[in-house]
Formats: sequence, structure tokens, C-alpha cells
Amino acid sequence: MKRLVTLMIAILAMVAILFGVKNFIQNKEAKEESSSSSEQQQLFLFNWGNYIDPELIKEFEAETGIQVVYETFDSNDAMEAKLKQGGTRYDLVFPSESSITKLVNQNLLQKLDHSKIKGLENISSFLLNSPVDQGNQYTIPYFWGTVGIMVNTKYIDPESIQTWGDLWKEEFKNKLLVLDGNREALGMALQSLGYSLNSKNETELKAAEEKLKELKSNVRAVLNEEIKTMMKLEEAPIGMGYSGDAAAVAEENPNVQYILPKDGSAVWTDNFAIAHTAVNVEGAYAFINFMLRPENAAKNAEFVGYATPNEKAKELMDPEVTADETFYPSEEVIQSLEHYEFLGNEWITKYNEAFLDFKMGL
Repeated sequence: MKRLVTLMIAILAMVAILFGVKNFIQNKEAKEESSSSSEQQQLFLFNWGNYIDPELIKEFEAETGIQVVYETFDSNDAMEAKLKQGGTRYDLVFPSESSITKLVNQNLLQKLDHSKIKGLENISSFLLNSPVDQGNQYTIPYFWGTVGIMVNTKYIDPESIQTWGDLWKEEFKNKLLVLDGNREALGMALQSLGYSLNSKNETELKAAEEKLKELKSNVRAVLNEEIKTMMKLEEAPIGMGYSGDAAAVAEENPNVQYILPKDGSAVWTDNFAIAHTAVNVEGAYAFINFMLRPENAAKNAEFVGYATPNEKAKELMDPEVTADETFYPSEEVIQSLEHYEFLGNEWITKYNEAFLDFKMGL
């Protein structure tokens, strides 16, 4: 009898243990499913500051039920560093064209599945298949623009500045704001000499460095975002700038005119890309598709002030804006523009050193 009781107790104990294990597994699976579901209901975006219409984010959230978590960076290097560190989840990022090769080489971006993208056919053909992403395997253009010269027509006759080379005129002493970027500043000098802004020629780069040093007396400051503020407030009459920034400045100060230099300029894109840390990949595609809709791309361009790559969106925008060839250049001008290409670590170091020598001499 004692044996029977002992056996029954052992069986009951085993049943209790198995029941507990079953409940543990079920609870664990439920938590994992809940966690997975929660992750799929959030979309982490990593973008430049003030680079999207907040209303569009709200509309996307209302339409899809996906909560957008929006963070910003102020340089491609800062974005790259965050992606390399890991630990922080980003689903969709917005790299500039010049950083794409580097990000791809470090496996920081996922290849795109074009079958999941709707609206790619609306993107301007000259912005697709760039030298750094043939076939758009990793990126889709988000905004685009050029690099040029902002001139306050109250103080400077715009006819006196039609090329990069004009900035070296003695009459512009202490009047120029230069972008704090080695590719932009040295690109300006290279193109003023008739060279490519992607030059990998030691002699040409040295000549550009010396040319830049000759600009020293005309340079008031080397800045980035602050150039916009100073041009708006008329604290300087001439400044290098991106086309979209120039449009924002001109909106607040109509005296400021944007000039696309006749001796060359850069065409660049900022792009949609899915990060290697992406969890909500389907949400990322949903957001890309949402932003590629012509009506949404038009609304975003009107808010941000940069040129949209979406041809269908342009049809919905103010014709005065899309007809302005300083921001939407003609096909002939577009053919003369250069894309920023990835130069490789060796040449990036040389450009950095040349630009640093220029800044230290100011």
C-alpha cells in the first residue's frame, strides 16, 4: 500500500512538473509573440534634422497603425558611427550618396527587394543607377539638389558671380562663407580650375589646395548650418550652400539668390535605405511606398524645400517652383553636373588633410 501511495505521489509530482513546464513554454512563446508584434508595430527612422513633414508621419501612423520613432543625425559620419556601434535599432536610414559605398562595404545596409517597392518608376531617370549604387540595389532617392552660391543682391550684383572662380575676386574680401566640408570646398576649387571634383590626381589636388589657400582673404568663416542663419540675417553677402538650404533662406530673405556656377557643380541625393539593424523590414517598405506616392512626395518637398526626385509629384507642385532652373535644372545643365563618388580611404585622407591645412591657415 505504501508503495502504491508513493507511486501515486511520484506520478502527481511528475504531472505537476510537466504542467509547469508547459505553462512556462506557453508563457515564453506568448511573450515572444507579443514582443515580436510590438516590434512590428514600431518603425525606427534615422534621418537628417528638419527633413520630413511631420504631418506625413502622422498620416502614415494613422493609415498603418505603425508607430514611428524618429531620430536625427547631423552628418553622414555620425549616422555611420551609430550603425556600426549596433545596440540601437534603426529600420530606415537616409544616407547621402557620397557615403553609400562605404556603408555597403561595411555591410551596414540591406539589399532592397524591388518587388516590394511601389512608385520607383516615378523617380527621375538621371538620379537612378548612380555610380555608387548601380541598379539601386541598396538605395532609392529621397531628395536631391546641387551645390552653389547664395548671393545677397542688396549688396552684390549677381552678374558679378557666375562661376566658382569669381569668388576669388578682390572685391569680395571678407564677404564669403565657405561650407565646412572637404568635398564641397575642394570640389569648388577643383572645378574652378577645370578639374573633376572627384579627382584622384596628386597634381590636381595640390593645385586645388593652393587655390583654396588663395581664397583666404575673402573667407569670413567656414561653417555649415550657420551659413543659412547668417545669410538670412544679412551677416554676410555671399555663401556656399546646398540648393534646398538656399531655397529656405530665400523664402525668409527674398534678397538672397541662388546661383549654379557655370564652371561646374555637384548633383547629390539623400536616399532611403534599410539598415542592417532593421527589425521591421516590412514597415520600412511600407514607409518607402507611402513616401513615394506623388501626393506625399509633393507635400514633403513643399515642406522641406529641397527638389523632389519624383516626376509625378512635380506635376502636383507650384509650377513656379518646378520651373525655376536654379533648383530644377534643365536636362542640358544636369548632364554637366558631377555626382560625388566614393574616393576610397586613401584619397579621403588626402582630401581631409588638404582641407585641414586650408582651415588652419585662416
